[in-house]
Amino acid sequence: MTVQDIRAFNRFYTNVIGALDYGRHLYAPYTLTESRVLYELAHSPRTDAADLRAELSLDAGYLSRILNKFERGGLVERKPSDSDPRRRRVTLTARGRDTADLLDERARETVGSLLASVPVAERPRLTEAMRTVREILSQGRAPRREDVTLRDPRPGDLGWIVQRNAAVYAAEYGWNADYEGLVARIVADFAEDHDPHLERVWIAEFAGRPVGCVMCVRDEAPGAARLRLLLVEPEARGLGIGDLLVRAVIGFARGVGYRELVLWTNSVLASARRVYQRHGFVLVAEKPHRSFGQDLVGQDWRLGLRAAPE
Repeated sequence: MTVQDIRAFNRFYTNVIGALDYGRHLYAPYTLTESRVLYELAHSPRTDAADLRAELSLDAGYLSRILNKFERGGLVERKPSDSDPRRRRVTLTARGRDTADLLDERARETVGSLLASVPVAERPRLTEAMRTVREILSQGRAPRREDVTLRDPRPGDLGWIVQRNAAVYAAEYGWNADYEGLVARIVADFAEDHDPHLERVWIAEFAGRPVGCVMCVRDEAPGAARLRLLLVEPEARGLGIGDLLVRAVIGFARGVGYRELVLWTNSVLASARRVYQRHGFVLVAEKPHRSFGQDLVGQDWRLGLRAAPE
């Protein structure tokens, strides 16, 4: 391979994307870079301005002007970071999330148009080729938290949640098909009837593959949301994905006005329990029960959301 080979591929791919966007105004009224910033804010837990700058390789002054524009337009809020008061935490407002969702929908439609032109039999080969390019150009470095993105579910992802929950918990804890049935009902209820403004699913993606998930749904108690089906694939553990997913649920629940966030888990799930504790959840009740073919101790946890920490 030569430098000319890479440059020729870049020109080819740029022309393909340009042709797809012709007349569509994919990013309007924003620039491509502004859209990338909105995407990162919507799909990544890295919300410090410094992290955004590093992730997108942007000049500090340029990013500051973009964020100033977004703040004037009511798309973002900036506050001191929880971990370092010298940094600025950047979060999307409800209007900003709606804008990011609109741009993401346009992007999905555009990429869908491209994919529709590829014969079904050739799509696995295309996927593997793109994955190979990413792996080779990453120069074999170890995976990092920054390589993980959070996104909305795509067709097939809800089925993946059921399948992977069943397989992982059977392998690690010996849970039987009763658990798969429970997960299937939870997912089906969400798919058939949910309020997109108050309920949401996140998929954690790494190297083009889903490696984790979590749900936020309305609870029966007034003003409460429920965190459900937190899962991280065994091979992806150690990257802080559980923390990213729980943080996303907390931010969403607080942003749409829930007063508290609740969850039910089992004492045997020690790693998940530590994640909940790190984020301020408090154990409020526990009770032994026989479920999924095992003797377990169920636990109810709660997190108040009345005010965001400063």
